[in-house]
Amino acid sequence: MELKRKDILNLSCMDREEIDLILQTAESFKEVSKREIKKVPALRGKTVVNLFFEPSTRTRSSFELAGKRLSADVINVSASGSSTIKGETLLDTARNIEAMSADFIIVRHASSGVPHFLARSLQSAVINAGDGANEHPSQGLLDLLTIKENKGTLEGLKVVIVGDILHGRVAHSDIHGLKKYGADIHLVAPPTLLPAAIEQWGVTVHYHLDEALKDADVIMLLRLQLERQGTGYFPTLREYSQLYGLNRRRLALAHPEALVMHPGPINRGVEVTSEVADGLSSVILQQVANGVAVRMALLFLLSGGKHV
Repeated sequence: MELKRKDILNLSCMDREEIDLILQTAESFKEVSKREIKKVPALRGKTVVNLFFEPSTRTRSSFELAGKRLSADVINVSASGSSTIKGETLLDTARNIEAMSADFIIVRHASSGVPHFLARSLQSAVINAGDGANEHPSQGLLDLLTIKENKGTLEGLKVVIVGDILHGRVAHSDIHGLKKYGADIHLVAPPTLLPAAIEQWGVTVHYHLDEALKDADVIMLLRLQLERQGTGYFPTLREYSQLYGLNRRRLALAHPEALVMHPGPINRGVEVTSEVADGLSSVILQQVANGVAVRMALLFLLSGGKHV
């Protein structure tokens, strides 16, 4: 099987078969990261450029590691190190990178739609590493992989997503991905942090965390996107933590084998207490490890690789 698309821009337009292919390929690549020499020659001679206009630790590092473990050449370009600060347009910057024979351009940008715009204008494969409040498809895929590894399936699970749904591109990708497997999705947030007409998404909405947690199989906590919020969405971080933060008492309301997840970075004591984030239910670091495998799979499949 092979992936029949040039770019990875969102999960909303992916079908279940494509997602299954990516997850199966990622599972096969996990073994590479356990080797003494963590490298295979699958992308030897290829060039990967990380074009990041927003800060990132996990996503940029894992795309860099993914490319290098596949033997590709990897270059990192940040906003402060690009000519956009001199007045060059984003498209010109991307075209100049493509002119250097870049095979993959990984794009993170604060404005929704930027990766889609570049994908229409470039021959290079474009991967969306997060665009504004829109989507973060590779994060959604690694979340699906983590859930599947621990639960054995993605079908029929009760998944509770807590926090800034309005600005949370991770939540949007997770929702699109999970719905394709028939998951029972529950969203919990202050009314100000929920999108308009959220009920039309085919999810259940709660304003109180305790009631949503009953029998939950997965609890996905979201970082408060303070850099996108401005002011007025909730009174204080302390009040948010009291109403929507996950602690040991609240975790006990969920299924005894519930998973605790977070895309990072974690605001400890706000979205989740340290004892829960570091506890036995947490698979947060497993998410990070799976990110490398998923991004290896995306680069491999976009290059024409096949999963057998």
